[in-house]
Amino acid sequence: MTAPKERTYDEAEIRTRLAAELPHWYYENGQIRRKYKTHGWKSTLMVVNTVGHLAEAAWHHPDLSVSYAFVIVKLVTHSAHGVTDKDFALAKKIEEVIQWQPAQEIGGALEGTPDDPRFKHLKYD
Repeated sequence: MTAPKERTYDEAEIRTRLAAELPHWYYENGQIRRKYKTHGWKSTLMVVNTVGHLAEAAWHHPDLSVSYAFVIVKLVTHSAHGVTDKDFALAKKIEEVIQWQPAQEIGGALEGTPDDPRFKHLKYD
């Protein structure tokens, strides 16, 4: 039995959805992308490992470009030859987890990373 073909979005639809749902993501070379800036190699590895865990749990794997102080996440559904709902769903989960800042949650039990340069890891938007 053959699985039904996944719906792919055209460029205009992708740009509209990104603007509405994932404003820090962009469309380039047939993929939706996001660049996460970090404070160095250790932080970059934390981002890579977090994205890796989420991708494996979702069974949908992005391409990554990794450097000393940034990670670029690139999503496309290769089997569908385009951007699908899978890409938007995983991008939203990655964004939610990577951008989480416990200190900004009202009444939250977690204090978050101290406001000290020694502990900075992600350059939040």
